[in-house]
Amino acid sequence: MKRKLSAAERREENWGWIMVAPTIIGLFVLNIWPFIQTIYTSFCEHLGFGHYKFIGLDNYIEMFQTPEFWKATWNTVKFCILTVPVGVILALFVAMLLNTKVKFKGGFRTIFFLPLVCAPAAIAMVWQVIFNGDSGILNQLLGANIQWITNSKTAIIAVSIVSIWSSVGYDAVLLLAGLQNIPKTLYEANSIDGAGKIRQFFTITLPMVSPTMFSVLIMRLMASMKVYDLIYMMSDDTNPAMADMQSLMYLFYRSSFVAGDRGYGSAIVIWTVGLILLVTLFQFWGQKKWVNYDI
Repeated sequence: MKRKLSAAERREENWGWIMVAPTIIGLFVLNIWPFIQTIYTSFCEHLGFGHYKFIGLDNYIEMFQTPEFWKATWNTVKFCILTVPVGVILALFVAMLLNTKVKFKGGFRTIFFLPLVCAPAAIAMVWQVIFNGDSGILNQLLGANIQWITNSKTAIIAVSIVSIWSSVGYDAVLLLAGLQNIPKTLYEANSIDGAGKIRQFFTITLPMVSPTMFSVLIMRLMASMKVYDLIYMMSDDTNPAMADMQSLMYLFYRSSFVAGDRGYGSAIVIWTVGLILLVTLFQFWGQKKWVNYDI
């Protein structure tokens, strides 16, 4: 039987609800309710000026029958494959370097973290100059004449490089926090047993930092599957390679805000959310095989 709360406990509980009420209201107004509206809109035809007509599964049927949609889905998956593994590995490497005894450690952390606080538009403009096919810095260094952004074979690679560069610092800071939580006594005991640096990495560092790596992996996969801003700012619809770099979120933007078909665009969003949910569930299932929560 539940114990009856005293007057003081009831006042404390009420104050607790009052304190969390702004967060709960904001979560519902800014996240939950718009998502519910998006689900409903995906089953409707947009008539303009906020009016919609329910058409059932027509948007989803049209979406699954459109080659452009499947191409955008594959581009999104390919972008994740190109950015997530390389980005997480580089972030772990940078975190391990920053965790060693080096001079100006704080300055290095700032340098690696700096791309995250820079405006995405500024980052895109700088990398457009670097990737310029005629007079770009990269082509001059390589002595080549590669059209990085307008070539269908290299466009998605160029965007992936920018994504990795701009996110590796943030991931490295998170992984650095995980590395610093590893007890030094584990390394000392392992050294006494004659273990070298490589063996310590695989037997101590990697297992102990795996929970942080798991969190970074989830965040990076979600961000990669929602990529839009880099593609929008580094390219445009006149780019001959757009079909090979257009992501699901960019297709959503074109469908909803350029073509004005918000019902179809909402269906793309629901499909993207479903993919993210599927990948996240797979990650949580797979974490049992490689994530170590024992210290």
